Amino acid sequence: MKIKSSPRSAKSLLAHAAFAAVLLSASLVTTAQAAVLTSLRPLGFISAAIAEGITPTEVLLPDGVSPHDYALRPSGLQQIRSADLVVWIGPGLETFMSKSVAQLPPNRVVDVSAIPEVKALLLTRQDEKSHEHGIRDTNESGDNHKDEQYNMHLWLSPEIAKLTAIAIHAKLLELMPQKKDQLDANLRQFEDELTKTDVKLGKMLQPVQGKGYFVFHDAYGYFEKHYGLSPLGYFTVNPEIQPGAQRLHQIRTQLVEQKAVCVFAEPQFRPAVINAVAQGTKVRMGTLDPLGSGIALTKDSDSYVDFLSHLTSQYVSCLK
Repeated sequence: MKIKSSPRSAKSLLAHAAFAAVLLSASLVTTAQAAVLTSLRPLGFISAAIAEGITPTEVLLPDGVSPHDYALRPSGLQQIRSADLVVWIGPGLETFMSKSVAQLPPNRVVDVSAIPEVKALLLTRQDEKSHEHGIRDTNESGDNHKDEQYNMHLWLSPEIAKLTAIAIHAKLLELMPQKKDQLDANLRQFEDELTKTDVKLGKMLQPVQGKGYFVFHDAYGYFEKHYGLSPLGYFTVNPEIQPGAQRLHQIRTQLVEQKAVCVFAEPQFRPAVINAVAQGTKVRMGTLDPLGSGIALTKDSDSYVDFLSHLTSQYVSCLK
């Protein structure tokens, strides 16, 4: 005896099959999207080089968005939870990630500021004060960075970038030991490219090492120290807080007395105060991009060295 299926039951079977296909597809997409997640774009440059040919790299913050006072969205929280490996600077800069990252197992996190070799390279505010020759912003109202002991813009140090790459390599090796050969090759290539670029950039910056300048916010200490540059100071510690009138008067005085060559703005923050302070002086105006906006997150080892090269060109073009 044959049992005939009704049109309704056939439709039901098709519906169930379609639903199962959607679930399977969603599962596959989720698996495919599980990747290395970095907080900032420059960390994404480093991660993409190490993870090339193994797993994709994603960046949490949108291009051009500063980590200062960023608010984590639900979609960002989901990205953190689903990533195979999360790479961030640490709670000293990205407080918006602290609670979410604390819930992850240690083998799924690279906290750059907590790498033992990096701790020895951290610049304190006192270190920077002795390095700079001019005035500094010490007590801006509402400055949520005033109690921080260290400068946390660690991705601007070629030395720390190399240590970060080594740490990412080690974590991925734990997670994917079968990919050892590829991971080892990627790390060697990144280190080789970084070493060659570092020498080239040092030569490019040598002619401007004695030229004084102001930057918009206190982000470049590691880069400046590494290449022997001569900053006179900065407008603000926290770029969300505009400097006051007294501070601007002090800076304008310094621009003239210290014979500053350039004042640098940033694409993330275009304060009119820089135009106002530089107006009527011979000081040139330039732009420094500490986040590498617009640089492609490629799967080869070129993105981070492109980032350093672009930053170097921005310095040289204004200071030469």
